[in-house]
Amino acid sequence: MTMTCGEATMRLLARYGVTTVFGIPGVHTLDMCRGLSFGGNSGELSHVQARNEQGAGFMAEGWARATGEVGVAVVISGPGVTNASTALGQCYADSLAMLLISAEPDSRSIGKGWGVLHEITEQKKVTEPLTAFSATARSASDVPELMARAFSIFSSQRPRPVHISIPTDVQSEVVEEDWQPVPLPRRPQARAELVEHACAMLKGAKRPLIMVGGGATAATAEIRSIAETLGAVVISSTAGKGILPDSHPLHLTGSTVRPEVRDYLKTADCILAAGTEISETDSFVAQLELNGDLIRIDIDPGKINDVYRPNLGIIGDAAPALANLGVMLEGHDGSARCIRAEVEVREVRAAIMAGLSPTEQRHVKVLTALRKATPANTIFSGDACQLVYTGAFAFDVPGPRQWFYPAGFCALGNGLPNGIGAAMARPNTPVVVLAGDGGFMFTMTELMVAAELGLALPIIIWENGGLKQIQDDMDARDITRVGVEGINPDFVALAQACHCSGVHIDSEEMFTKAICEALSADRPTLIVVRENDPWLR
Repeated sequence: MTMTCGEATMRLLARYGVTTVFGIPGVHTLDMCRGLSFGGNSGELSHVQARNEQGAGFMAEGWARATGEVGVAVVISGPGVTNASTALGQCYADSLAMLLISAEPDSRSIGKGWGVLHEITEQKKVTEPLTAFSATARSASDVPELMARAFSIFSSQRPRPVHISIPTDVQSEVVEEDWQPVPLPRRPQARAELVEHACAMLKGAKRPLIMVGGGATAATAEIRSIAETLGAVVISSTAGKGILPDSHPLHLTGSTVRPEVRDYLKTADCILAAGTEISETDSFVAQLELNGDLIRIDIDPGKINDVYRPNLGIIGDAAPALANLGVMLEGHDGSARCIRAEVEVREVRAAIMAGLSPTEQRHVKVLTALRKATPANTIFSGDACQLVYTGAFAFDVPGPRQWFYPAGFCALGNGLPNGIGAAMARPNTPVVVLAGDGGFMFTMTELMVAAELGLALPIIIWENGGLKQIQDDMDARDITRVGVEGINPDFVALAQACHCSGVHIDSEEMFTKAICEALSADRPTLIVVRENDPWLR
């Protein structure tokens, strides 16, 4: 069967299990578009038209966050790549499998500065620091090799984004081979003797504690079993939120940002950290004080001896390592410790609630109402905003991959397109977007995409008059505010202009009604909550 390289590339993507790609077609991707038209040579791929390549990248990110699978964006060369690179950075920081496929100008021009359309003299160098690898296909035969390399990384290593550029002349090359996916390698497994050592350390501890991150999302049952067997308190990162239900009596969720939790962490005499970087962007302190022995389980060898050097480092996929650890711990009686730990968790939770600022109290009121109004399986796609910062430790999420918060790269504007990607990936699962007024404006054009798709997507806008976190930071340091108080549009009118519904909220009852109606609507709904409205005081 004869086809162009562009068609063959899309066909190969489908054979690797990809069903949907996000992007904006351009003159440099026309041959790839041949493979997106469901013609005789194309793969079974759906294409979602974004309004900006940044939005396309964020939608692919949302797909990856919701599923743990590969999210794919297809964009033009030059500005398409630079627009999408923010999503690459975020996926790199948060260990997400994203594949960016882009065009590149004619291969004869690469590196020569001829001034051709969409030129970056060597495009792969732009995205190299943001990816596991970035490469340019110099011939059609390079494409299946680069795809195999990318999907092998996705299946066997710490997930990182990949960028593959295909020049226009390469896209149009005739391909007569029938490209097939390669068998994919598995993730590395932890050495049994090291897991046995970890078991002995934990059994001997008087105050064991578990820290979990996004690398342990497949280990929900294992984490629960180990915590309850040991009587160990669990502290999750923002990426690990929901691995143990937030309501579990041993769980201090997403909360090292709170001083009460950091003080509690100091008391642990043995800490098991599984699938977590123990990142500064979870606590926003330069370095946590860990006084106990540290055991680290991580798929990434580079994490084992970085800022937090362990007493025992175990390289391997977290889920099977924790499953083996759970088996080895069978018969251990930590029931007395479990009773004490549950009391301690209640005390820490109470101290957190007692220490909330007036603004955080308003957040909690909205978040509590939101939890009551939404099904347990709802995905919450959060932008970088104060409502989400509070939700990281004060919102109840019962399962993994249900709370999106870009703590690592912390870009603005991801919330809406992440939510679109999640809704496309899991069409039978409710999705709610949480965004600040400032962050929402970064990618508000993607509202048109959600409207075109007819998504029942509630979009909660926390309106507080601009970039409130930076306002607060400037005020705290006695810096005259600059560049953080721009005017907002009429969000309800904006929603209507974009074929969506919109409502300003003036009571808790109205908020609950708006959420319920939005979850069954035939279009997105902007739900505007003003921080200083009387019903929140």
